[in-house]
Amino acid sequence: MGAARLYTAVVTGGFRRYATYRAATAAGVFTNTVFGVIIVYTYLALWDERPHLGGYDQTQAVTYAWLAQALYAALAIQGGGAEKDLMARIRTGDIAIDLYRPADLQLWWLATDAGRCLFQLLGRGVIPFVFGALVFDMALPTDALTWAAFALTLPPAMAVGFGIRYLAALSVFWLMDDRGVAQAVMVTGVFFSGMLLPLNAFPGGFAEVVQALPWAAQLQMPADVLMGRTGALEALAFQAAWAAALLAAGRLVQRAATRRVVVQGG
Repeated sequence: MGAARLYTAVVTGGFRRYATYRAATAAGVFTNTVFGVIIVYTYLALWDERPHLGGYDQTQAVTYAWLAQALYAALAIQGGGAEKDLMARIRTGDIAIDLYRPADLQLWWLATDAGRCLFQLLGRGVIPFVFGALVFDMALPTDALTWAAFALTLPPAMAVGFGIRYLAALSVFWLMDDRGVAQAVMVTGVFFSGMLLPLNAFPGGFAEVVQALPWAAQLQMPADVLMGRTGALEALAFQAAWAAALLAAGRLVQRAATRRVVVQGG
C-alpha cells in the first residue's frame, strides 16, 4: 500500500470510528446548540453595553458565537482529539507498538485526527450553525467566493490544533502522566482560542498578543475571513506559518522522545 493510500485509509478509519457514536453525537449537537443560545444572549447583553466591542457589531458577535460552537468539537479546542489516545498509549507503553508500524508516527496521528475532525465538523458542527442562522440574525456572506475562502481556512486551523495537542501529548514521554497535560490543553485551548470571547475583544496590547499566538489560527482567523474582516491570503499565511512551525517542532520533539522510549507499567 502506497503512503497516500495508507494515510487515506487512516483518515477514513478515524471518520468511521467517530461515526459509530451516534448517541454521543446527538448529545453533542444538543449541547452545542444549548450553549450556543446561552453564549449568544450573553454576547447580546455585553454588546448592548459595548456596541462595537472588538470592532464587531451585535450581528457579527452572534456569528462568531455560532461559528465557535460549530468548530468546537471539530478542532478539539478543549482537547479530546487524537492526542488523548496518544497520551494513553505513551503512558501505558503501547506506543512501542506504534513505533514498529511501517508509517510515520506524526503523520499517522495527524491522519487519525483529520478523520475525527471531518466527522465532528459534519456530524456535530453543521446543525448548531444552521440553527443559529435560522433563529438569530447573523453576518453571513452572500457570495460563494467568501464561503470558499472560509472553507480554505479550516484545514490549516485543524493542523494548528493538532500541532498544539501533539506537542502536549509528546510531553508525556517525560512526565509519565497525562492528567495535568490534558488540563493544560483544555484551559489554554478554551481561553486563547477565543471560545469564551473573541480575541479582538480583549483590552489593549493583550489583544494583540493573543491574536499573534497559534490558537488564533483556529477560530479567530476563520471567523474574520467568513465575516470579511480579514483577507483570505493574510489569514492563510498566518495559519500556514503556525502549522508549519508547530509540526516541525513536533517532529523534533518526537525524534528526541523516541530515542529514549520509556515503557511504564510493563
